[in-house]
Amino acid sequence: MTASRTTQAVILARGLGTRMRRDAGQGEGDASLSPEQRAAAATGSKGMMPLGARPFLDYVLSALADAGITDVVLVIGPEHDQLREYFDVTSPPERVRVHFAIQQEPRGTADAVLSARGAVNDAPFLVLNSDNYYPVAAYSALADLGASGLIGFEAETLVREGGIEPERVLKYALVDATDDGWLRAIREKPAADDPLALRAERWVSMNVWSFTPVIFEACARIRPSARGELEIQDAVTLAMNELGERFRVLPMRAGVLDLSSRADVALVASRLAGVVPRP
Repeated sequence: MTASRTTQAVILARGLGTRMRRDAGQGEGDASLSPEQRAAAATGSKGMMPLGARPFLDYVLSALADAGITDVVLVIGPEHDQLREYFDVTSPPERVRVHFAIQQEPRGTADAVLSARGAVNDAPFLVLNSDNYYPVAAYSALADLGASGLIGFEAETLVREGGIEPERVLKYALVDATDDGWLRAIREKPAADDPLALRAERWVSMNVWSFTPVIFEACARIRPSARGELEIQDAVTLAMNELGERFRVLPMRAGVLDLSSRADVALVASRLAGVVPRP
């Protein structure tokens, strides 16, 4: 019996946007922003960063719709009234249904996923960041999987096609997979001499996943990391080691646009300039 194709996704939009807010008035990134973009950056709401007449999340939702996703849960904070009003009242999407889940405190990515438990159906779902623009092919591959897995992005391609600095790529989690494509380990911010970092080909997790409902139990059972957060890679590790869940690694040579700081806005805007979002 083959798995059913996934049609639901969870977008983690609760983050504080600390780096985006902290960069105010520093360097060319801030000077190049429009007044509307500076206002969005000041709130840390990266998903609502205006790119032309549309916020960044409209582009994300449009790409998900292109991949056949029909229902999207936005994990937001209780203070994110602007985001809820935009998608409920100002500009409701036509190709996807948007639902909301509240993460009361920004306690980490695993806690954000757990916050969506009551808003998703009892079936596999995708999880992604609200400040990354992933290829439609990545969503499609994970949706076709219909089981637990992640995209492993090749590091050099991320630099070349995503415009992400090499030193920044090395700060992302590296993926260790078996020869037949199963996740063995995922290491956040590995040291420069880590065996995974020394490989000729390095595969990077950009935090786009397919999960089954098993992940909720794993998220509920982990403890805070050394950074004091409940992190999704720790929940994945627990799911593998204690709950018997297996994660397929889908390798991909493609770029991902990262909207982490004010300096990223111009590049992301230029790369998406020819895209007409149809969420």
